[in-house]
Amino acid sequence: MTDITQSMPTLRQLELFLALATSEGIAVAGARVGMTPSATSHALRALETVLGTPIVDRGSPHLALTHAGELILPHVRDVFSSLHLIQTTAAASAGLKTGKVRVGSFGPSSSLNLLPPLLEKFKARHPGIEVHVTEKPDAEIEQDLQERRIEIGVVTLPKLQFDTHPLAIDEFVAVLPTGHPLSKSPNVSLRDLAGYPLVLTHAGSQELVSKLFSRSDIKPRVTHELSQLLSLLEFVARGQGVSVIASLAAPANFPGVVYRGLTPKASRRIGLACLQERKLSPAAHALWQYAKKMAVPKS
Repeated sequence: MTDITQSMPTLRQLELFLALATSEGIAVAGARVGMTPSATSHALRALETVLGTPIVDRGSPHLALTHAGELILPHVRDVFSSLHLIQTTAAASAGLKTGKVRVGSFGPSSSLNLLPPLLEKFKARHPGIEVHVTEKPDAEIEQDLQERRIEIGVVTLPKLQFDTHPLAIDEFVAVLPTGHPLSKSPNVSLRDLAGYPLVLTHAGSQELVSKLFSRSDIKPRVTHELSQLLSLLEFVARGQGVSVIASLAAPANFPGVVYRGLTPKASRRIGLACLQERKLSPAAHALWQYAKKMAVPKS
């Protein structure tokens, strides 16, 4: 047993490995895990000796893992996922009084209207469980799930590579300046909207909105492409154009804008995703099961 353990990396070395994968320099990675530069160099050399191969490309102008390092990285993440599972399983044996869940949220539809009420009620039921939410674009949430940086993601469906559970149907709506001619009708068509300057956002639903127009063989006149939803709403309120957004992302009573339904209707599905439901930590599994039972309002 002693010979085996002596030929295996230490957890400290593996912590450094993970930091190296996401840092701009070796010294920076070491500092992130509390190592001095000399201790970092020693730990890196020792790790590469144990592994029998370099894991850092020293010929690169920037910190980069070697091909071997990239192949090993997912398994290192698995090690820490397993350690986390050990800790949370032990906590579960004490009645699930403590635990931590990392959740990814793809944008305003999730972060404004789905997660807050869900987490508020879940926290009341499990006050000792800490839920850490990170907001990123949908594609990055998928990547974080694959790389085990998070256990649960709130994403647009379908996601065939994950275990999923639907939460809501999110209908798209037109965004118009108050008093706009199209606002006189409860519903507007994409072709009607194409007659006006279109404001788009790089936030979550832009790709889907673009597809709505292309599927209808309509080429809108896009005049503004913004990175934030609130910027889009302000541009519309100031008469710079019209837009289409997901209804769950739409703030209620935003000054200067009105929302109208689309005809024909268009929507997207939003739900939870994880790598494997049966392998969720006890704390994450509790959140998953609670979300499945909780009635989530549809748009």
